[in-house]
Amino acid sequence: AGPGSYTVGTMSERFDCHYCRDPLQGKKYVQKEGRHCCVKCFEKICANTCIECKKPIGADSKELHFKNRYWHDSCFRCFKCYTSLVNEPFMLRENNKVWCSNCTATEDAPRCKGCFKPIIAGDQNVEYKKMVWHKDCFTCSQCKQVIGSGSFFPKGDDFYCVSCHEHKFAKTCAKCKNPITSGGLTYQEQPWHSECFICSNCKKQLGGKRFTAVEDQFYCVDCYKECVAKKCAGCKNPITGFGRGTSVVNYEDESWHDYCFKCTRCARGLANKRFVCHNGKIYCAECPKRL
Repeated sequence: AGPGSYTVGTMSERFDCHYCRDPLQGKKYVQKEGRHCCVKCFEKICANTCIECKKPIGADSKELHFKNRYWHDSCFRCFKCYTSLVNEPFMLRENNKVWCSNCTATEDAPRCKGCFKPIIAGDQNVEYKKMVWHKDCFTCSQCKQVIGSGSFFPKGDDFYCVSCHEHKFAKTCAKCKNPITSGGLTYQEQPWHSECFICSNCKKQLGGKRFTAVEDQFYCVDCYKECVAKKCAGCKNPITGFGRGTSVVNYEDESWHDYCFKCTRCARGLANKRFVCHNGKIYCAECPKRL
């Protein structure tokens, strides 16, 4: 906006300066609020002070004003980039400094946690827990490769891509020695992939199922019965250790279910009792006397 509050001209009639009383006829003067004054007195007494350079805005200068603040037109520049703001959109910010719209948008934009530069409209970015990064600044703390919009694992103030997290933090399977990234199970305080904890014979997964371990090999119930378990000398069925008859009686090279270890003559159970072996058969202590 222009001055509006005073006029400048050359006096053709006889008038004296309102302040210094010097004659103004034939001289340049300024009329403000009905008073005529010389240019010198105007600049000394009446002129507005530029908020930027702190000097008076003389009668020959172009003046801009906004909300009772005044600038020389040459001083009306963006505080940040120094671009002239005459006829341009602007914003008055702290300390009465004027900013262009571009610098205002940049200053108010969120800052990238990686490079600390502003993230302006149109920039691809990544947000996590009220923090923001340029997409290319969001990198793995281990390998420094760009994670961007890919999967990642947070650890404190660090972020890891899937591969680095696996090698740095994941448990290692007791069988294949590869990282366990999800699921898995534990046996005797050792971690296993579910697909690695299998029956040594039929290869079915044993997670959540009954099994038997024999010399670092694992067997499901069916395969243990068929391939590994000893056969009871009494009933000829496998001794599995499951269900009824979990106790086993061993004598010489033969084994029995505890409920099958009984006297051949009277069928009395002999587990944990005295017995006699006669002609390959088992008897209680009394029955051989009756033979």
